Amino acid sequence: MIRALWTAATGMESQQLNMDVIANNLANVNTAGFKKSRADFQELLYQSTKAPGSPTSSETESPTGIQVGLGTRPAAVQKVFTVGDFQQTSNELDLGIEGPGLFQVQLPNGESAYTRSGAFKKDGTGRVVTSDGYPLAPEIIIPENATKISIGEDGTVSVHLDGSTSSTQVGTIELANFSNPAGLFSMGRNLYSETPASGAPVTGVPGESGLGVISQGFLEGSNVSIMEEMVNMIAGQRAYEINSKAIKTADEMVQMTNNLL
Repeated sequence: MIRALWTAATGMESQQLNMDVIANNLANVNTAGFKKSRADFQELLYQSTKAPGSPTSSETESPTGIQVGLGTRPAAVQKVFTVGDFQQTSNELDLGIEGPGLFQVQLPNGESAYTRSGAFKKDGTGRVVTSDGYPLAPEIIIPENATKISIGEDGTVSVHLDGSTSSTQVGTIELANFSNPAGLFSMGRNLYSETPASGAPVTGVPGESGLGVISQGFLEGSNVSIMEEMVNMIAGQRAYEINSKAIKTADEMVQMTNNLL
C-alpha cells in the first residue's frame, strides 16, 4: 500500500505539469507566432518479483513474471512547430512566413535570436525591429522620406521615396531554418535561441533551400487550438482526480491494517 501512495503521487505531479503546459498554451492563444507545447511522459522503473522467463521447473519457465511499476515522470515538453492561421492586417511591416523558417534578430549582446512573429516596427533610425527594439538581421533600414514599403515573397525590401516614381531596393530579409526546431531554447518574448539539440541555423533567401516565402500584410497567429486544449485539460483533470483517489484508497487500506494491530 505504501508503494501505491508514492506511485499515485507521481501521477498527480505529472498531471500538474501537464496542466501548467496547457495553461501556458491557452494564455498565448492570441500571441502572434506562438508555438504550442506538449508534455510527454514516461514510466518509471519496475520492481521485479519474478522476471519473465524465469524457470518454474526443470522443463518450464514463467511466461510473464511479476513486475510492478513505480509511476510516471515528465520526459519532455516539446514545442510543436505547425503553422498557425494567417490574419490579414494590411500593415506594411507585418510579415508572415508561409512554410518553414524563422526571422533572424540581433540581441543587444550581439547574439542571434529567432522568431516566427512578424509584427515588426520602425525605430527612430528607420531600422526594422521587433516590439522590443531588436533589429532584423541582416539589418534593414527604411529611409526617412520613404512613402511606401514593398516586401516581396523572396524577402526583397523596396521603398518608394518621396518625389520619386521608381522603387529603390534597401535590403533583403533572410530566413533561418533548423534540422530540429523543437530543440530550440525558448527565451520568451517570442524568441528562440540555438542549442546543440536544434543544430546550427541554415540561412537563405525565402523560397529557396526549403524555406517558406514571406507574405506582407499578414501575421501568423498562434497554432493553439482552444478545443484541443480544453479536451486535454479535461483529460488531465480526470487523471489528476483518479490519482488522488488512488492515494485516498491506499491510505484507507493502510488505516485498516493499523486498526488490526
